[in-house]
Formats: sequence, C-alpha cells, structure tokens
Amino acid sequence: MSRKEFDELFEQVCNWGRWGAEDEKGTLNYLTPAMVRKSASMVKSGRTVSMSRPIETSAAVDNATPMVHRMTRLYHRPKDGSEEPQFVSDYLGGEMHGDAYSHVDALCHVSYRGRLYNDRRVDVVTSQGAKSMDITQYRRGIVGRGVLLDIPRLRKVKWLEPGETVTAEELEEAEEAEGVRLGKGDVLVFRVGHSLRRQELGAWDIEVEGRAGLAPAAMRLLYERRISAFFPDADGETIPSPVEGVRYPVHVLQLTSMGLACADSLQLEDLSRACQEEKRWEFMVALSPLVIPGGTGSLTNPVAVL
Repeated sequence: MSRKEFDELFEQVCNWGRWGAEDEKGTLNYLTPAMVRKSASMVKSGRTVSMSRPIETSAAVDNATPMVHRMTRLYHRPKDGSEEPQFVSDYLGGEMHGDAYSHVDALCHVSYRGRLYNDRRVDVVTSQGAKSMDITQYRRGIVGRGVLLDIPRLRKVKWLEPGETVTAEELEEAEEAEGVRLGKGDVLVFRVGHSLRRQELGAWDIEVEGRAGLAPAAMRLLYERRISAFFPDADGETIPSPVEGVRYPVHVLQLTSMGLACADSLQLEDLSRACQEEKRWEFMVALSPLVIPGGTGSLTNPVAVL
C-alpha cells in the first residue's frame, strides 16, 4: 500500500468529530449501558479465563526493558513475638508499552502527521503526562460482548508465521466457521498464536524476523461493524509493514483515526482452548486499567467469562 492509499484509508475510517469536538472516549461511545447489560447474557458456564501474559523480569530479544520486581519488606518478628500481624511488600517498575506486557493503550499514545485522535495537537502530551485522552478515560473499564476470531484454528495450524497477514475476508470466514458475527459495541479478540509460538520456539527479534497481524485494509471492517475495542494476542500489526513509510499502520488507524480502544500483547491460548471445549466463541469480557492520571497506557489483566 502506498502512503497516498494509506492516507485515503485513514480518512475512510476516521471518527474525528463523530461524538463531538471534545470527545476523548472514541469507540467506547458505542459500548452503551444496555450493551454492557446484554453482555451478561453471554455467560453460560461461569468459566473465567485470563487473557494476560505473566510479568517478565528477565531481558529477551523482544523485551529489552524487563519489569523490575523486588521485595521491599519481609516478615520480621521481634524476639518476643509481640507484634502482630506481620506484613510483606514488594515493588514493580517498568514501561507501560512493549511486546512483552499485556497492556491497554490510551488514545494519546500514537500520533500521525502531528495530530492525535479527534484532531488534537500532540503538545497535549508533556513531560508531566497527557493533558487529555489519557488512560483515565477508561477508568470505568471495558466490559462487553467479546468475540474471539481464532485465525490459526481457521487455517488449521498452531500459529501464523511472522509476516503473515490476515485480511477482512478471512475475518469473515472465521465468523462463519465459528457461527458468530461482530456487531456494534463488540470487543474483537484476535488470535494469531503469537504467544504460543514464543512459548514453544522462544523469543525472536520482531523487527528483523517479523510478526503476523492484520492487513491495514481490514480496519474498514472493524470501522463498518462499529466495534468498541480490539484485543489481539500480539499488537495487531503485520511486520514488516505493508505500508510505504508507516511502520505501525494498524496503530495509526485504530488509535489516531478511529479512536478505537485497544489492548496489546495478550495471551489467548487459554481462551482458545476454553472456546473450543465449550464450542462457542462469544463471551463476556472485562478489562480494567490502572487509574494513572496523564498515563499513555496501563498494564492489565483482561478476563473472559464464558
């Protein structure tokens, strides 16, 4: 795709002004209280499944800045044993974004041609944090109907290989195979098998070897269906980028153009198994970010309830 074609696609899926000039929620406007209530009807067995990867504290080729986890307080009993109770505490520090941590992006996270979602100026983000569209806009959580489109299952493979691309037509094939259909306010949970490949073959240099993801043109389908959020098990991007001069085109389209809530680097293997065992690919999903004023994102542990 040429840069000109990409810019045309950006305009085609753009939600700037759809909910007013002051909007900072983007596609979460589609997720109404009525839809949240309806999502509860997706719960049949009550089975809960985490979609988060474990926090990693060791460096890897795809995790150059691992989390720092250390104990700050240990149990210490006085000789006479008179002080009760005893406590332990620990510290966790690290980045909010990256390929190794399950996290959710704020709408201030990505700019394109000097603008953020809803035509905001990039200078709303300062060294003190974001003045608007920070992660606190999602403080009430993202709760709704989740739909897993399991592309390795559709292709009858364990995972997609780095650089492989998923088109809108293939998303529709997955819908048909699973007997589901994405609709207004839904959360698209998108599996390419990234975490399973990493688990079995080890980490790889994504920038050199590539990663499987969506074709940028597939974002038209997400726009047309008016989904509220996008939860992939990598970050949704095909690497190397299929767009001339744009390294992360899916991020530009989802965050900057559409204002689409998105989580990255999830672990969907447990959910894939659960859906196959229960023979259904729709469920209630709940994601809660930390409330970080000015934050560009947050670590998260999304949960599916089947």
